[in-house]
Amino acid sequence: MKKYNLILLLVALTLTLSACGEGTDVVESGTYTGTIAELNAEETEIYVETENNKRLELYFTDSTTLTRNGETVPFSTLEQGDRVEVTVEKVGQRLEPKSVKLLE
Repeated sequence: MKKYNLILLLVALTLTLSACGEGTDVVESGTYTGTIAELNAEETEIYVETENNKRLELYFTDSTTLTRNGETVPFSTLEQGDRVEVTVEKVGQRLEPKSVKLLE
């Protein structure tokens, strides 16, 4: 009986965790290309799905540059589905975006 309770507990835990949404990945410092899957203007935060199937959570800082064709553009320019090239620095277990370039 304890064995079945443990299995039920594991199934419930798995379902609960899968319902919590998609996780994010921490990658090494570098430059990645991908698509903006989600953005939060209030937090100046974007989620980028990279070409190698990583999901990056990026909070813009005061030093993050955002450009299109070499010119600085405001955060409000970004839209879900935009293709971007991001240069990030891994700081502990988070990613700090150094630059974000709109590709299209």
